Amino acid sequence: MRDQYNHDTRYYYPERIVEQHRHGVKHFADVAIMTPDIALVLLILLAALVLFVTGWLRMDVVALLVLCTLALLGLVSPAEAISGFSNPAVVTVWAMFIMSEGLTRVGIADGIGRQVIRLSGSSETRMIIVIVLISGALSAFMSNIGVVALLLPVTVEAARRCGISPAKVLMPMAFGAMLGGLITLIGTPPNLLVHIALEESGHSGFKLFDFALIGLPVLLAGTLFVAFIGRHLLPDTDPGRAGLGGSKNLSDQYSLQERIFALRLPDDSLLAGRTLEESGLINTAGLIVIALTRGSETFTLPSRHTALQGGDIVLAQGKFSRFERLRSWNSLTIEREAPMLHEKLLAASGLAELEVAPDSALVGEVLQHHRFREHYQVNVLAVKRAGQTLRTRLADLSLAGGDKILVQGSKNALDAMQKQAAFSTVQLLSPDAVIQHYKLEERLFVLGLPEDSPLVDSTFADNRLGDAFDFRLLGLFRQGEIIQQFHSDDKLQAGDLLLIQGREEDLDILRGFKQLERLDDMSPYLDLLAKGKLELVEATLHPRSKYIGKSVNALQLDKRYKVEVAAIWREGRAYRSALGSMLLQAGDALLIVGPRPRLAMLTESEHLIVMNPVQVKPVNARKAPLAAGLMLLMIALTVVGVLPVYLAAILAATLMVASRCLSMEQAYAAIDWRSIFLIAGMLPLGAAMQHSGTAAWLAEAVLAGAGQFGPLAVMAGLYLVTALGTLVVPTVALVLIMAPIGLMLSNALGVNGQSAMMIVAVAATSLASPVSHAANTLVMGPGGYRFVDYLKVGGPLSLLLFVITMALLPLFWPLNPA
Repeated sequence: MRDQYNHDTRYYYPERIVEQHRHGVKHFADVAIMTPDIALVLLILLAALVLFVTGWLRMDVVALLVLCTLALLGLVSPAEAISGFSNPAVVTVWAMFIMSEGLTRVGIADGIGRQVIRLSGSSETRMIIVIVLISGALSAFMSNIGVVALLLPVTVEAARRCGISPAKVLMPMAFGAMLGGLITLIGTPPNLLVHIALEESGHSGFKLFDFALIGLPVLLAGTLFVAFIGRHLLPDTDPGRAGLGGSKNLSDQYSLQERIFALRLPDDSLLAGRTLEESGLINTAGLIVIALTRGSETFTLPSRHTALQGGDIVLAQGKFSRFERLRSWNSLTIEREAPMLHEKLLAASGLAELEVAPDSALVGEVLQHHRFREHYQVNVLAVKRAGQTLRTRLADLSLAGGDKILVQGSKNALDAMQKQAAFSTVQLLSPDAVIQHYKLEERLFVLGLPEDSPLVDSTFADNRLGDAFDFRLLGLFRQGEIIQQFHSDDKLQAGDLLLIQGREEDLDILRGFKQLERLDDMSPYLDLLAKGKLELVEATLHPRSKYIGKSVNALQLDKRYKVEVAAIWREGRAYRSALGSMLLQAGDALLIVGPRPRLAMLTESEHLIVMNPVQVKPVNARKAPLAAGLMLLMIALTVVGVLPVYLAAILAATLMVASRCLSMEQAYAAIDWRSIFLIAGMLPLGAAMQHSGTAAWLAEAVLAGAGQFGPLAVMAGLYLVTALGTLVVPTVALVLIMAPIGLMLSNALGVNGQSAMMIVAVAATSLASPVSHAANTLVMGPGGYRFVDYLKVGGPLSLLLFVITMALLPLFWPLNPA
């Protein structure tokens, strides 16, 4: 049987589907034979879905890989592969990002916040209704993410002023933004994508307000659901901030008092004369130095370069138990057998130089001694890079291709290194060659473990001395025997001799830690928050921030703004110590401490959304009417038909920049380029699904199983499959996958194409998952939500949307058009 290609509609239909529809066949038993092209497209689709779900690669990178693979395999032409970048949907999306930023920067947030408080009063139900309707109305003409970013601080502040937990209103606000996007053609990218898919297939597209026929009832029903039912299913995770949202309430919520303690330096302290950075209190002990009192003066958040003096009192935040464990290392005694014991160790082991391969998984990774040792069973002694030998501070070193790592280990361990793909070469070295080129003896010493040491019977995992100082445990001598291989759960015993590579002067820091006196009365120092010398604000990462997945230190808030991250709220719990190396995740809430003027500057950061900003300065509130007028102009031009929506959006966005509602730099920064590349990269997959027959093959498979129950059942199945996909797949990518299948089903059944595309657009509203839409992710940390909270509220709401859509769809878009 020969398949046919419909050149008029640009869609591929297996001949049997056309004939079945033509003769009114109601049972579809056989599925078309899979061709090689169909198999390739399905394989690419499956690989993309796996990468989307697992998050191994960024979504936009996955989309670009899909684009290139389709072109390389000849499944789309080169012109089709890059056509997505000029697609009207892509153009409209980036123009709407600029429009949303312009509306945000003219200072409408303050007015919205005042109206929310005025209209809702102290009623939780009324506040939810007001916020959901406001976010829905704004989302009809603004980016969903932009609306959530705009209303997030407004909603948190309004809730706290009214004594309501923000967790009760933040998720409804995000849901309102997504439901409001269903009111207009420009409200959300899926609406634009199904509109373009209709036009390209020869059908009539949607008008600007066509979506409102279902979008408005859905928004109203969703509002009533979350206000009267859904709010009871949401957590109440903000009891400590039920007042005016001040520093004291935030401090209570994050339980900062549990991790704040004061230390006094004696007059003869070994730390005197060292800077805070050199003292080890910050990098080694993992403490945040909140204040330093010297005599009658108190310095808040002192610089890392501040030199300590005897008598100073340091107010620090961190885990005191970790600090005490470090101090216990002072009980070790320095022995003098280092050279002799090192020779014995070398006799029982070997040395090798490993060159890191350019494509090694280690490139860019931080060299952590205990992890490296447990993975490869060897000790790192030094690193050579660009002719320079690095022997200290290796724990913070990021490896690069071509680095040469000097390691020590057993003969078996070194033999195993030859098979590791992470290293391009493995060269065994003699002890004499190491002594000549690396000069390690200068940094070797032996520590003895006395019987009365608190470290006796502790495990290596409990201590991890190398994580705090630049110490590497090369070997253990116990009762005359050499122990080279040890694990984290192995215990230290009295009389052990530890051969250490590191700086002996670091032992002075340990002794200095031991000298520090912990003060019982901290009330004079805790008054810093009460008296306003320091304040606290909460912030969350913008969904477009480049720091997602990077460490807290990478933010460099201490250097840029002279403030510190005091705690992180993630998945219902607060993290308050060793934050510097903690990797940031989307949805994290950051508690930031600093002087008021410095905290006010955080509102300028494009990477943070401050939920209780100290100061909010609109760019130019006088231009608010102008910005609103330009939005109305875009709507009028589209409704009257003077310009298509994408040209009207470009014109309005350009006029916003020309009228200085925002600058061109701000316009560029406002565009979510990840979304742009995701849409442009995935569009060729839709074309390949059509041209290769994959969409028709999948459609026939659906018809074979559900076609006997009638068109309405098939459309209901299309809705449910799309809705389930929103749990794990980004909505934009999901729509681009489902749109060709929906169009094939509508053509095969003789169903109105607009009906099928409306179903795909509504079903793609991601309510039950925090991962497939940035609006949900954005409120996850500030609301203290868990994944299950989205399922509890978004799941029933999604079913409600399904019922409403399937009930209203035949009224406005009959399945069988006349």
